[in-house]
Amino acid sequence: MSMRRRDFLKAAVAGSATAAAPHSAEARPNLEVPPNAVGMLYDSTLCIGCKACMVGCKEANGMPVEAFDESPMWDTPVDTSGKTLNIIKLFRDGTAETKDVATDGFAFVKRHCMHCVDPGCISVCPTKAMRKDPDTGVVTHHPEACIGCRYCVWACPYNIPKWDFTEAFGQIHKCQFCEHRLAEGKLPACVEHCPTGASLFGTREEMLAEAKRRLAAEPGSTYDYPRDTLDSPHRHEKTVPVYQQRVYGETQGGGTQVLVLAGVPFEKLDLPTIPERSFAGVSETIQHTVYKGLIAPLALLGGLMFVVKRNLDKTHNVYEDDD
Repeated sequence: MSMRRRDFLKAAVAGSATAAAPHSAEARPNLEVPPNAVGMLYDSTLCIGCKACMVGCKEANGMPVEAFDESPMWDTPVDTSGKTLNIIKLFRDGTAETKDVATDGFAFVKRHCMHCVDPGCISVCPTKAMRKDPDTGVVTHHPEACIGCRYCVWACPYNIPKWDFTEAFGQIHKCQFCEHRLAEGKLPACVEHCPTGASLFGTREEMLAEAKRRLAAEPGSTYDYPRDTLDSPHRHEKTVPVYQQRVYGETQGGGTQVLVLAGVPFEKLDLPTIPERSFAGVSETIQHTVYKGLIAPLALLGGLMFVVKRNLDKTHNVYEDDD
């Protein structure tokens, strides 16, 4: 018996299309921001690249030194990894003479989990190892439930969850927003250790409002920048820079709880261009459409059985003619 590939594909495509058409599901909208969602505002123009936030993160989470040059004395990671949950990166162009300028300038950016409002990592996780707190919105990974499929690694548009290949039994690692410190009423370690207020903590609503106040301020004027939180007594005055006139994370991929302001285009700071429609919403809509009631898989099976039966009948007829 021989099965022609063309016949199989015709039957499969026809069956799947027929099944999907009358059973299309409504598009799933982006998820809403949790009512008490915590947030962080990172202002790249205030960052001096001291990496105190990296030190604080490693201390708070018990992460080891990661030396790019194999030196046991210095922590020199080049990206987030199984040993580094938070990192400061540098953008530079040409002569790199002026801070927060795209041409012949430089800027710093802090990269860690963005704590998406509608996370792709949670959408693809088959075991609920990735979870989002329904109250605070913090996205956390739970290793006891993880099977090591690494779907979250591929689903994250920010390239954040990392698999630790240095251990015999590897594991996913990512920023947990210092959830254990929040439970004790403390600030995230990166915020607490920041000397300039480049990382600010509060509710997402507060952080978004503060970001928009800064964007509305006149460049060259003086602004009273807080440290740690909005109501902190630790503040300092600084000249308002020329900001990119949008808040990164307000709408990207359905929004994130870590918001970013910068003086140079965000794509130069390793922050990808992402549509407002969440990837999780798109993929789940497609899956629910195709697999609603298992109609499409059954149609595909029916098409396959049709091709098999037809080939069997042809073979049977050939044998009868030979007789």
